[in-house]
Amino acid sequence: MAIKEYSQEQLAAQPIGWWSSEAGRRVVGALRERLAVEDLTQPHWWTLNHVAGQPGRWTRAGLTERLTPYDDLGTDFTAVFDDLVARGWMTEEAGVLTLTEEGEAGRVRARERNRRVHERMREGIDPADYATTVDVLRRMVANLGGNGDLPD
Repeated sequence: MAIKEYSQEQLAAQPIGWWSSEAGRRVVGALRERLAVEDLTQPHWWTLNHVAGQPGRWTRAGLTERLTPYDDLGTDFTAVFDDLVARGWMTEEAGVLTLTEEGEAGRVRARERNRRVHERMREGIDPADYATTVDVLRRMVANLGGNGDLPD
């Protein structure tokens, strides 16, 4: 896709709040749209990845605490966990959440859908420019009193 080029002065005069918000809305919207094909929300996706990434670690309370800061929809995580268990994608034994084979297969399908969104988003963007953009945004967050550290 051809995109118009602008001078450094023109770009530096742009409102970063608007551009970062618009980019965030579009990225999140595209990801949510692709996850919906699997009847998943972002909190479903986060749950699947955390449980898969650290088997045997996550309880409902621990995972809710971990995921709540990333949630912008007021998600009822109990309902998300219940849904994944009801689908047969996750089990819960002695309070510990575990993915089933079906859950792992669904996670892999969703990961592929998300990968395609990320590929499309980064078309024509040099990896070094992408890294610089993330670094600039995290520094802005820290400068304004937020946590500029990368998530664990």
